[in-house]
Amino acid sequence: MSSCRVLLCGWCSGHAGGLARRAPIALHPRRVSTRPSNGPGGFRPDRVAVVTKTTRYEFELQRYRYAGLSEDELRELLALKGSSYNGLLQRHNIHSENVDHVVESLRNEGIDVRVVKRRDYDEETVRWADAIISAGGDGTMLLAASKVLDKFKPVIGVNTDPERSEGHLCLPVRYTHSFPEALHKLYRGEFRWQWRQRIRLHLEGTGINLTPVDLHEQQLSLEQHSKAHSSGGHQEQTSATLLGPQLLPVRALNEVFIGESLSSRASYYEISVDDGPWEKQKSSGLNVCTGTGSKAWSYNINKMAPQTVEEILNIVKRHKIVNLTLDRDLIETVTNEYNNSLIFSPEEQKMFFSVREPIANRVFSSSRQRGFTSKVCVRSRCWDACMVVDGGTSFEFNDGAIVAISMDGEDALCTVLLDE
Repeated sequence: MSSCRVLLCGWCSGHAGGLARRAPIALHPRRVSTRPSNGPGGFRPDRVAVVTKTTRYEFELQRYRYAGLSEDELRELLALKGSSYNGLLQRHNIHSENVDHVVESLRNEGIDVRVVKRRDYDEETVRWADAIISAGGDGTMLLAASKVLDKFKPVIGVNTDPERSEGHLCLPVRYTHSFPEALHKLYRGEFRWQWRQRIRLHLEGTGINLTPVDLHEQQLSLEQHSKAHSSGGHQEQTSATLLGPQLLPVRALNEVFIGESLSSRASYYEISVDDGPWEKQKSSGLNVCTGTGSKAWSYNINKMAPQTVEEILNIVKRHKIVNLTLDRDLIETVTNEYNNSLIFSPEEQKMFFSVREPIANRVFSSSRQRGFTSKVCVRSRCWDACMVVDGGTSFEFNDGAIVAISMDGEDALCTVLLDE
């Protein structure tokens, strides 16, 4: 087992220098030799790709139209399911109007715009554009970012339905309806570049299928998901064996999750954190997040509720370990301080791992359930598991598959910060 750790995890020790901080320089967006700058002249792209989400209305319409349903029949079916046809159509129209506003604002500035639905978004579109704008919510932003490997190509999110979407990764909500103002701030350099660190994955071992299953558009049953992995779309890639680590062509902006596809089944794997000893674990899965993702799934896995804090403090008080006067302010202070400790900057080149619901007995242990790390290695002992990147790209990860999870500054995603 130690040889695997040396082979797989030792490779990244020479890349710990992180993202070099260089002085801002002027930029023409398509010049690869330079980097974006908010110096004199700001940032003014010539060509922008706008990636739009598929609304629930569009999804239902496409889904049932294939089944031969008319629009009236769809309306009736949605009513039986407790969904409002008119409500879905209203949200769709709000999204569409806001997309039109963004596109019109860009074209009014003489910018060449290419609008693509998320299912048509590909590497050629990324190469064509000076910048990518995601028009949707956080899910659309994650998809838009997933195909951008050039750290000097900005990706900017616009929340097209602020009332129904958090849009944590998007511009402040007010720019949804005043996008020209955001553009002019870019032109004048009234913003800050934010370099969101991302996770890279080196995969090796046996029984590996390098062809991912795209979860962004598909509503897959467990059976369909497993079948998609087993076929992979390319028979020659099924059940491959990689003798050396191979870098996967995806980067995680939020998190990587490893676990059995059937959530009620325990995930069995071996894990090494920061080149430490290998440890056999059974749990509900493993989550490794970035600073960007520390406010998302990872936060909800690990956060404490005020009720839990109050119960713990009552135990402390009952045993007279410390003299406490319990009140709402103290409970809220302790809760917030602990929960805030789980969040870190998107620009920090470190990760946070979380073992979900670890099983501890004489065979399996979990010496560290969570913590900051620079590298995690996992060997799968699972039956029907997957490794999911940002909730949208799924790789088969069964018995014999090994992954090294790490960071490199060259993978940083270029985004912008505008004031509220």
